Order: sequence, then C-alpha cells, then structure tokens
Amino acid sequence: MTDHRPRAVGITPMETRREAVLHVAHRAEQLGYSGFYLAEGWGHDAAVLLAEVASRTTRLRLGTGVLTVWGRSAAQLAMLAATLDDVSGGRFTLGLGAGSPQLAEGLHEQPFTGAVSRLGTVTRQVRRLLAGERLRSGGTARTLRLNTQPRPQVPIHLAALGPVAVRLAGELADGWYPFLLPRSGLKAGIVTLEEGAAAAGRPRPRVCPGLPVAVAADHEQAVAQASWWVAHYLVGMGQLYARALRRAGLGVEVDAVWAANPSARTTVVPPAARNLLDELTVWGDAAAARAALHGWYADGAEEPVLVLPPGRPIEELDYSLEALRPC
Repeated sequence: MTDHRPRAVGITPMETRREAVLHVAHRAEQLGYSGFYLAEGWGHDAAVLLAEVASRTTRLRLGTGVLTVWGRSAAQLAMLAATLDDVSGGRFTLGLGAGSPQLAEGLHEQPFTGAVSRLGTVTRQVRRLLAGERLRSGGTARTLRLNTQPRPQVPIHLAALGPVAVRLAGELADGWYPFLLPRSGLKAGIVTLEEGAAAAGRPRPRVCPGLPVAVAADHEQAVAQASWWVAHYLVGMGQLYARALRRAGLGVEVDAVWAANPSARTTVVPPAARNLLDELTVWGDAAAARAALHGWYADGAEEPVLVLPPGRPIEELDYSLEALRPC
C-alpha cells in the first residue's frame, strides 16, 4: 500500500552534532520527505545551519521548528526569514514559539511574562515587515521597513498547546505546530484552531504536529527510547508539558511519571503511565510506527513533523527515516 501523504522531519535543540543535522536533511530529501525543521535552544544558531542545509538541498522545504520569540527582536526574525527564503529559493517556513521560562530567563535574560501576548505581538510585527510595511512602534523615532524585496508569502507556523495560544495560532498562523500534544487531544485542538481562524476571517492553519520518534527493530529498545521522550520532557522540562497533559485529562499518568523519576537523570515510564507512549510518540518497530503515524493522519494531522531523538547513532536515525518514509 502506497502512502504519499506529506510528512516532515524535525531536529531538537539537543542535537548538537552539526554533521548529523546536515546528514538527516540530505537523507530526508533523498527519501521524499516534504520538509526539514530545525529547532533552536541553547546550542547552534538555527539560521546559520539552515543556510548550510539550503545550499545542500534543492527541493526540501526548510524551517525553524521553532525559534523562541525572546531571543530575537521582531525585526531580526523578519530579516532572518527574508534572508533564508532568498537563500533557499523560496523554500523557507518561519516557526515561532513562546518557549519556556528557562530559555527566556536563563539564556536570553528576558522575563517570561505575558508569553502568549508576546507571541502574538512578535508574529504581527514580523508579518508587517515581511510584507514590506513599516514596523509599528510606540517610540519617537521614525519606523523603518526592511531594505529587501518584500516576502509576504513566507509561511509562519506557531507552536501552541494551551487553548489561548492555539486560538492565537488560528488567528495568525499558516501552520499549527503543537509538540508533545496527546493524540487524543488533537481533534479538540483543531476545533479551537478553527475558532481562532473563523474569528479572524481567514483559512484554518495547516495542522503539523511535532511527533517524537522511537523506532527500532528491537521492542525493548523502542520502549526505552519512547520512555526517554516522555520522562525527559515531563520531568526535565519543568511544568510546561506536564500542565498541558493535565489539561488534557492525563494528570494521573503525569503524576506516575513524576513519582517514578525523582530526578531528571532517570527516564522511566511506569506501567500506570504506559499509555503516554501511544499518546505522545510514534514508536515501535517499522510496522507499528507506521500504523501509529497513520492514526495521527486519521485524527486530523496534515503534515506531521517526525522529530528524531538527539545524540543517537546515524544508523539509528537512518533506520527511523527509512521506516517512516513516504512511499
């Protein structure tokens, strides 16, 4: 059975091997994936690496998946987007997100307050600049426009989990990129997305959930990798994802994961929370992982982004790419 539905590949900020990033992008293009999205955290500058990826690919859509709105001004983000769209021959997508308190305050020295409001303000300013319009500012200086060819066609994707942020994505974005959203919550999220789009009188954004991948021929290896995704993000990333899962009615499972991992050094998902592997990841051997991916499509995903685990041997990354490739 053939399945040519679009799917992209994602890389997390924890993948610090430049050559691995470049290898995955090249292999994704060879295998027919629709896009390649690189997240930025506290390591490499995503824009610089994406410029290198652009020079080594010809078809693959490239994007940030995602950049925090605390690390650059709206003007810097617009210049980044315009430049990468030019360098890639019109293949760039700008992905933005509110990020986390640790990233905003611990790296960029910005107070993490009014996160959704800032996401909306920055997105609107970037749109204006990419359209060739002047920046809106409350200051006394004369506002400027970018001294480049306007590029209003650059898509903007927004990462959003909470209902207020998802509605904002519906109002402003071309694509919705929820990462670690439970599959059981996707349909409700799409309803909220549609409400935001309807209120703004615009089409509903494309649904592009970020799906952590844990694919291995060995069952126990797949379980261990899927458990790492779940425990690391629920315990090691503070309360950001734990709160989202509690809102989705998975509080009992969240509590079980926290109890089983008294520190961020362990990555155990106990039996009481094992359903989180199915809810949050695409895992198992090749056949099981493809079946899980098909389930996400059935629930409304239009271009899922398959996020590869960081730091794994290239052979394992290639196995995952081969297992889930469009065919």
